[in-house]
Amino acid sequence: MKVVLFGATGMVGQGVLRECLLEPDVSGVLAVGRSTSGQSHAKLRELVHADFTDFAALEAEFTGFDACFYCLGVSVAGLSEAAYRHLTYDFTLAEASALVRANPNMTFIYVSGAGTDSTERGRSMWARVKGATENALLGLPFKAACMFRPALIQPLHGVRSKTALYRAFYAAMRPLLPWLYARFPRYVTTTEQLGRAMIAVARRGPPQPILECEDINRL
Repeated sequence: MKVVLFGATGMVGQGVLRECLLEPDVSGVLAVGRSTSGQSHAKLRELVHADFTDFAALEAEFTGFDACFYCLGVSVAGLSEAAYRHLTYDFTLAEASALVRANPNMTFIYVSGAGTDSTERGRSMWARVKGATENALLGLPFKAACMFRPALIQPLHGVRSKTALYRAFYAAMRPLLPWLYARFPRYVTTTEQLGRAMIAVARRGPPQPILECEDINRL
């Protein structure tokens, strides 16, 4: 299996990349981002790309892959709806549209979030935008598309968020996270579990278009 990965430098992407590099069934990973992950591995190739609204120049690079794991995301804090939509919806659809033109016979997995609003009409701005993004992705002619909606994510194996506020939160919560993961599988998952679940969906196909946290943990 060959995988395209977006967001390899973020907390979720770091965890997913680790699982891909450890998984014997994954023969290669193409990580696309604005900066490199800092990792070196025989399976890993990285492309630095500046304009996340236009991937036309990279379409030739996207052929021959079995799956895309889209782990790129931004915090909604301090952003207007227009700015958040640009970074969330526009970036994701630009990349996905290039991928589906180059390689429609792939599985696309998008990391969304618990509470995403599929109706696109709710009061929460981020949930509406995420819902619009999910709906647009599910309408593209990929072989399969699957929306992952994790809630609280426990970082494992040295994975760290790039956001200072999140790092402080996880540092404060570290003693509780293993207990929460064991007691509340409907609301807590790990970076390791996310990575393994994505690989499982890419290998076997999604059991359903939208996977909530509990569904992810069962894979």
